[in-house]
Amino acid sequence: MNTLQRRFFDFFAPGARRISFALTVTVVCFLFAFPVLWLILTSLRPQSGVYYVYRGLDFTLDSFVQVFANERLVQAFVNSAVIATLATIFSILVTVSSGYMLSRFRGPIASGWFGIIYALRCVPFVTWVLPLYFVEQRYGLYDSYVGLLLPHIAVHICFFSWLMKGFFDGIDPSMEQAALIDGCTRWGAFYRVALPSAVPAISALSVLSWLFSWNEFLFALILTGQHTPVITVVMAQFVSEMGMQWNLMAATAVLALVPAFLLTLFGQKYVIQGLKI
Repeated sequence: MNTLQRRFFDFFAPGARRISFALTVTVVCFLFAFPVLWLILTSLRPQSGVYYVYRGLDFTLDSFVQVFANERLVQAFVNSAVIATLATIFSILVTVSSGYMLSRFRGPIASGWFGIIYALRCVPFVTWVLPLYFVEQRYGLYDSYVGLLLPHIAVHICFFSWLMKGFFDGIDPSMEQAALIDGCTRWGAFYRVALPSAVPAISALSVLSWLFSWNEFLFALILTGQHTPVITVVMAQFVSEMGMQWNLMAATAVLALVPAFLLTLFGQKYVIQGLKI
C-alpha cells in the first residue's frame, strides 16, 4: 500500500466504521421493535381487517373495550400483579439474607444451604412441574395463590441468592467489622451497613424478579385452573379450534406490556447500578 492509498484509507476508515456501526445498531433496533409495533397495529385493527394491518387507516379501540369488559381477563391481570408482587417481596426477603450468609459466613449451616441451592439450581425447573402438581393436589394448594407463589419464590431464591452473594462479595466488610467493634450485633451491622450498600442490587433483583413472575407461563399453566387465572395463560386461550382471535390476543398482550415497560423504564437506573456492583 503506497502513501496515497494509506492516506485515503486513514481518511475514510473512521467514517466507514461509524456508518457501519450506525447501520448495525439501526438493524438490531428494528428487529427488536418491529414485532412490538406489529402487535400494536394488530390490536388497533378490527377483527375483519386484522390480516391486513398494512392496508388502510381503519383503526379501532374495540379490542381493548372487549378486553376490559371480560371479567376473567381483568381478574387475570389482577392475579398476575398480586402474584408477581408477593413473589418479589417474599423472595427478596429470603434472598438478601441468603446472599449475605453465603458471602460472609463459613460453617456447616452456610455450606449446607449452599449445597441445597446448588443442587436445586442444577435441576431444570421444568422437571419441578409434575411433582409440584401432585403435591399441590394432595395438600389442597392447587389453583391457589399459595400454590403458585411457592415455586416462584423457590426459583427466585435458587437463582438470585447467587447474584446477591456476588453483590455482597463486592462490598468491603471492613465497615461491618467497625460496626461490630462499636457494639453492633451482627444483625445490626447487616441492617445499618451492608443493607444500605446493597440497595441498588436489591432494586435490580426486585425488577428482574417481578418481570419473571409477570411473564412466567409454565408453572401458571399447570398449577392454576378456573379460580386463579393469570394473564399469560388466559392470553393463550384465545387460540381455539375455531381459530385465533388475533385482535383480542394482541390487545391483551399490549396491555400486559404496559406494566412491564413502565417498571423497566423507571427501574433501569437501579438495574444498571446493581449490575455494576
